Amino acid sequence: MTDLERRIDQGTGREPADIVLKGGRFFDLVTGELVASDIAICGETIIGTVETYEGREVIDISGKIVVPGFIDTHLHIESSLVTPHEFDRCVLPYGVTTVICDPHEIANVLGTEGIQFFLDSAEETIMDIRVQLSSCVPATHLETSGADLPIERLLPFRSHPKVIGLAEFMNFPGVIHKDPICLAKLEAFQDGHIDGHSPLLSGRDLNGYLSARIRTDHECTTAEEAMEKIRKGMHILVREGSVSKDLHALMPILTERLSPFLALCTDDRNPLDIAEQGHLDYMIREAIRNGVEPLAVYRAASISAARAFGLRDRGLVAPGWRADLVVVDSLENCKAEMVFAAGRHVTDALFATRKPVAPVGLDSVKARVVKAADFGVPVAEGETPVIGVMPGKIITEHRRFRLPTSGNQTSVDLANDVIKVAVIERHGKNGNHANGFVQGFGLKKGAIASTVGHDSHNICVVGVSEEDMALAANRLGEIKGGFVVVEDGKVTGEIPLPVAGLMSLEPYESVRDTLHHLRQAAYALGTTLEEPFLQVAFLPLPVIPHLKISDKGMVDVDKFCLIG
Repeated sequence: MTDLERRIDQGTGREPADIVLKGGRFFDLVTGELVASDIAICGETIIGTVETYEGREVIDISGKIVVPGFIDTHLHIESSLVTPHEFDRCVLPYGVTTVICDPHEIANVLGTEGIQFFLDSAEETIMDIRVQLSSCVPATHLETSGADLPIERLLPFRSHPKVIGLAEFMNFPGVIHKDPICLAKLEAFQDGHIDGHSPLLSGRDLNGYLSARIRTDHECTTAEEAMEKIRKGMHILVREGSVSKDLHALMPILTERLSPFLALCTDDRNPLDIAEQGHLDYMIREAIRNGVEPLAVYRAASISAARAFGLRDRGLVAPGWRADLVVVDSLENCKAEMVFAAGRHVTDALFATRKPVAPVGLDSVKARVVKAADFGVPVAEGETPVIGVMPGKIITEHRRFRLPTSGNQTSVDLANDVIKVAVIERHGKNGNHANGFVQGFGLKKGAIASTVGHDSHNICVVGVSEEDMALAANRLGEIKGGFVVVEDGKVTGEIPLPVAGLMSLEPYESVRDTLHHLRQAAYALGTTLEEPFLQVAFLPLPVIPHLKISDKGMVDVDKFCLIG
């Protein structure tokens, strides 16, 4: 008997269902009603609702509510600091049954080898990991990346069953000004999905960008920005990550009327934040707590997300739909008490059925050894450009200060919270090293360094002491990548991330615990930022306004050029 025949027989009640959930209610995202009903499952498909069923396995969910599995519409698994297998084990129990990831970070380090690692992993995970092909490797000409992915290297992956389309097109100036490399990638995906990335873009420039058939955006930071993009046909992905926290600003658009054009995403969220707050379930709880209608946010978390990305088989609790289901205690609390992924009850035993995938990029940190003198900044006339960090945002301000000097060197200004920042090329290509200044970390001493440096993932280090900055940067080479905290000439915290300098080989529980100790080491330096490490990682991101730094120098993002 075929799977189709089995589904029909079980749906009509001629045969008992494989699994029946009894005694609960499901949230009907069409009508907004809570419906008392059995939910019958055959294989990976729901085959019965609003009826009673017999089942080979019957599970009592009395007093509980069933909602469709949550879909994270944009993230970089690398930013969770664990491999796809560990991300699966960490996040799926929170009800996230589908994620749409861009392996952009590992692709910038390893190229096609990194994409293949993610596709191989996606075929083994219990969670349905869908992959967008990284569109901007390197992201810009203003930095040194570990790889180069022209369209010819992406096309062989296009027919892979886990691939959805072209990932976030960050080089929006390249689109608007018709850069030939950008146009070649866009042309190749005109009949498929193209993910967007257009912070603060508006007016005719936004129209030109959208004319390339780019359909989504996760970079909206105000309701006004989101509304212009919705009116122009974009599907807005409301983001709440470890650094970029846009949920509260976008709550005014989270309405029942607009929910068909909204989805949820995390972009970058680490295991410590997941353990302390949750994942998409946290966004749902927080939205409802602040007055958002449950129907609006649950739609955004599932059916609206599925439709935005052409996943036509999931997003509702209804016959014929994929049995991605979350059993929650209440709509308001959204605590996942039981999860089903393609009809499989998620347990430790289910995770144990996965085949391992060999890690890649274990020797990707090839930076030269640096010394304290390498972090000097010669005195220049006039004001010095300073990156202005804003907590909870990856957008930075272009600030200017008259900084103190010592001899022929420009010094930090602790009274104004201005410290040094440097980016060191780590792919073994040119040995570039650029220095600058940043405001907003609150550091009073020491240094923090990282090989996670979006998007090219060179070493980024911030600090008060040049000696501590050098020690921190060099230590990263010794541990093959990761995060390091140094205080008064001693390493006080570190986490090795040897997989491309981005991900740990340890279980997510170990990463979570280590991150806790790492945060405490950073707080001991005086930082006022809740998540200082990912904030460091976004300082070299030259596609996010307004001032950034790369291995080539300070970058004026608005003018899309290096500062002289």
